[in-house]
Amino acid sequence: MVSWSGHIVPFVVTVAIWFVATGLIAWADNRERHTFLKSLIVGGIGGVAGLITILVASWSVSVGAVYAAFGGALLVWAWHEIGFLTGAAAGPRRTPCPPHSRGFERFAQASATVMHHEIALALTALMLISLSWSAPNQIGATVFALMFGLRLLSKLNLFFGVPNSSTEMLPPHLDYLKSYFGRNRMTALLALSIAAIIGLGGWFASLAIAAPGGSAEMVGATLLFALCLLGALEHIFLALPFRDGLLWGWALPRRARTGTMREPT
Repeated sequence: MVSWSGHIVPFVVTVAIWFVATGLIAWADNRERHTFLKSLIVGGIGGVAGLITILVASWSVSVGAVYAAFGGALLVWAWHEIGFLTGAAAGPRRTPCPPHSRGFERFAQASATVMHHEIALALTALMLISLSWSAPNQIGATVFALMFGLRLLSKLNLFFGVPNSSTEMLPPHLDYLKSYFGRNRMTALLALSIAAIIGLGGWFASLAIAAPGGSAEMVGATLLFALCLLGALEHIFLALPFRDGLLWGWALPRRARTGTMREPT
């Protein structure tokens, strides 16, 4: 049976935070470059606060602790996203892909554009998992690891090619990343990605339905289900003619809103 406090509220909270946080990060990273240092400092303070929140909340199994760990994980994630989108932690390669690059050479060059970011995410995920390994509340580590997996999957899909590679949210100083996107096409990887994310979300949904009403387990599973649903939606956007500006145009300056879908290559 669907519970208001155990299912609906966590779902609405997740969607609201996803919408607002994505817009705020896009706004911060599409501003003038002299503002990036301030964004990184604010993001760093938030990230440290999020890490402390996760560690403290991991030893409580209350509903409030689950929400706190969830919020802490999002703060840590936002810190990494700001670092990447400002260019502070992207990768050693910051030039467009050479036209002649093919196969593994192109993959290696594309990996070098995001290497520092991916390593930082992986190390953070491992740290959170290890620190909360024996703790009763592991939502913070699980949320961060799930978001890392979803983000890595979306980057792989963009590399191999998707029907819609909308770039309105990408800051101008990262325009070179567009040259590493694959051809505009539907691939088996994208279809399998969507199916796998929906399947994982279905598993979390079954856990939420089976959990005791109003329990921390119900809330935690619902939060993870909502994240999977949003992850699947973002991958579906890659298959449809969807413009980022339709949802987050309010957060993008005029110069960023002029970007549209990349031309097929």
